[in-house]
Amino acid sequence: MSDFVPSAAQAAAIAEVRDWFENRTEEQQVFRLFGYAGSGKSTVLKFALDDLGLSPHRSAKDGRCVPGVVTATFTGKAALVLSRKGTPARTIHSLIYSVIEATEEEIAAAAAKVQEAETAARKLTGFDRTAAEAGIEAMRQALSSMKHPRFALNPQSDAADARLIVLDEVSMVGEEMARDLMSLRKPILVLGDPGQLPPIKGEGAFTRDAPDVMLTEIHRQAAESAIIRLATMARMGEPIGFGVYDAHVAKLRKGDITPDQALRGGQLICGLNATRFQLNNAMRAAAGLGGTYLPTGGAEKIICLKNDNSLGLINGMFLTLEDIVDEGSLYFSAVVHDEDGRRVTPFDSDGRPGRLRIYKGHFEDHVAYDAKRHDRDWREKRKLTEATFGWAITAHKAQGSQWENVIVWDDGLGRSEIDRRRWLYTAITRAERGLVLLA
Repeated sequence: MSDFVPSAAQAAAIAEVRDWFENRTEEQQVFRLFGYAGSGKSTVLKFALDDLGLSPHRSAKDGRCVPGVVTATFTGKAALVLSRKGTPARTIHSLIYSVIEATEEEIAAAAAKVQEAETAARKLTGFDRTAAEAGIEAMRQALSSMKHPRFALNPQSDAADARLIVLDEVSMVGEEMARDLMSLRKPILVLGDPGQLPPIKGEGAFTRDAPDVMLTEIHRQAAESAIIRLATMARMGEPIGFGVYDAHVAKLRKGDITPDQALRGGQLICGLNATRFQLNNAMRAAAGLGGTYLPTGGAEKIICLKNDNSLGLINGMFLTLEDIVDEGSLYFSAVVHDEDGRRVTPFDSDGRPGRLRIYKGHFEDHVAYDAKRHDRDWREKRKLTEATFGWAITAHKAQGSQWENVIVWDDGLGRSEIDRRRWLYTAITRAERGLVLLA
């Protein structure tokens, strides 16, 4: 593999993984390999798979099926990062689920039933009226759910034939998804960082239990990093004082940096969506792009919000938009390129590259947030690309990604002390070289 020699702790972890895979998967389906930032989880994984002689799984659609390792992550951007580093990866959703969408006819029929129930309820009084309205509200919620894609476990997925399932960035995997993964009855090796953010709702199903291996020793090179030092302080709940920590890392007050300086400072990460809207608007104004909620061209920073395998679009991928045309009330069209400069385009009936149609709603929310907008626009939205301004993104959206330089805007997110630690730790560890923490 390389001249790199694992540390004693890493060598012991590699041996543990091998012993589990060769001898204990029948009684222990899941092996938890955990470690904090800088501890070398990925290094251990690479050596362990090489030691076991396991290579990436090749499915039958690629020719003869060759059982091997399937690697998946919770976020599309994390899968993209792994793939760029040479490890074929996909999202857990695309690996084990099939998408089920209600037809427009089914949704129209359900809406008609709600209307009928509302008409009938108007004739009732007292308790009967109250009971009917409760039932109608349940019908409305079911109707709203029908407007969003649902996922069903796919028993013919590559994971069903693989020898080993590897899950990276596993802290955001919830209970239901974990059960579905385990129902495939394949050995599952999970890589986790208990310091990172859990799912938006509930706890991480794989990170709430004790790890089989916990890497705590920080590599010498990582230990010399001011980013790792600040991340460790955040994880331990230690106060991070204002000041300069090295040539590229500092903690400053929010008033010490202007939006214009932030434009040149790297990716901006915050906690709350309300903060994200405000920061995006301020950054756009500083860049001379304000005055309209629509993006104005190649200088805009745009982030994709929905996977579209047919177009190669990945949730969390940044896009460049050019030749933007406002096409009506719900969408605009543009010539779009991804982070690698590849044109993202549908093709017309003549096989010529077409323009991408992008939903306006997420951009309009920056001017006037409407909680009912996306439910109201479901019919058209499902056919459109979804994206929004990406000057500032939340730490949840950033999870699984890294940037050379990061600005963390600490807006106090966290319902509890442990939530605060996890949020700050996750945000700080998105930085590779430069970090400015604003409080």
